[in-house]
Amino acid sequence: MSFSAKSSASLSSRAARWWWRQQPSCAAAAPAWSFGGSWSRPILDMSYSRQFLDFQGSSIPSSMKKLVVTKLSQNFREAVTLQQDSPVPLPGDGDLLVRNRFVGINASDINYSAGRYDASVKPPFDIGFEGVGEVVALGLSASADYSVGQAVAYVKAGSFAEYTVVPARQAVPLPSVKPEFLTLMVSGATAYLSLKELGDLSEGQKVLVTAAAGGTGQFAVQLAKKAKCHVIGTCSSDEKGGFLKSIGCDRTINYKTENVESVLRKDYPEGVDVVYESVGGKMFDLALNALAIKGRLIVIGFIAGYQNPTGLQPVKAELLPAKLLKKSASVRGFFLNHYLSDYKMALQHLLKMYERGDLVCEVDFGDMSPEGKFTGLESVFRAVDYMYMGKNIGKIVVELPHSVNSKL
Repeated sequence: MSFSAKSSASLSSRAARWWWRQQPSCAAAAPAWSFGGSWSRPILDMSYSRQFLDFQGSSIPSSMKKLVVTKLSQNFREAVTLQQDSPVPLPGDGDLLVRNRFVGINASDINYSAGRYDASVKPPFDIGFEGVGEVVALGLSASADYSVGQAVAYVKAGSFAEYTVVPARQAVPLPSVKPEFLTLMVSGATAYLSLKELGDLSEGQKVLVTAAAGGTGQFAVQLAKKAKCHVIGTCSSDEKGGFLKSIGCDRTINYKTENVESVLRKDYPEGVDVVYESVGGKMFDLALNALAIKGRLIVIGFIAGYQNPTGLQPVKAELLPAKLLKKSASVRGFFLNHYLSDYKMALQHLLKMYERGDLVCEVDFGDMSPEGKFTGLESVFRAVDYMYMGKNIGKIVVELPHSVNSKL
């Protein structure tokens, strides 16, 4: 592969350091190269060193912005700090360096900032669960399946950064960089796998989806309709209700203007067969009471409690055994990490549905928020606030602008 003088001059010294680490046995015999006069290290394969450049020839910077948890707290603004000059990480042999173009906001971001998932992890640590972007550098083994400039998505801690190192085995190749693909990574996969594994859906069954117009609720509604079920969705505004009807929801309940319990008792006296529940607290209690004989309540979250110090909202747990026994009903929890063996299958299925036009992937960039569209890592704080104010329709996504020097 040819290597122009201009490209060679812009090669980061970090690439040289990486290759030096990879070839310790040959170091003594290899000639030294000097890049910009600031570093002298052997590079044994100059053709491969192109992998450490943007595919249009602009150099990867040595520093970047990223969000870091510096204090454990469910208050995202107190817990997280924007670092302006963090070193851009280097990919290992089986890794990709991804320049993030879109990152997803999840309700559980504040659970992560509060340290609720792993008590052994202490600040500082990176945050953000999912991203979509382009490969700008990669290790030698990773280059067997990926190339510079390729669009990828991933689920991995540390996406709230301009660049993220992603193991190639965890990356998902995409036809292009689109925010709609990001909606499927956590939100879509959670709905698909939980309903498939725990819902036992069949034609004609009644399915209640709480927070139905949110990032994952939108997929639960559509997938239940694909299974020929009757779908009821709760939401907080007429605008959200209109969106839900546009994606096939049979009955919307605006809990700001209607009494959910009364509506369910009146319109569905025999109960609902499946509940896709993500709110918790009083909504959980209502959903439990609304179950039909042999009904299944799937808990994928309880956002109403996440901002509390305990992360929970009280429920009437003392009555739970009697209520389940009375109806031969069940309550089952779903955590995506426990279903990773089926994850890629689920994602490929969802991607095909979207590409065929069979799935709406609604993205909310916050255009209607007081300060406008969520652009740049600085706006992640606003985006989290926006979610907890219940304003979003679909998946909240933050766009990260790329360098003006890049041709991407």
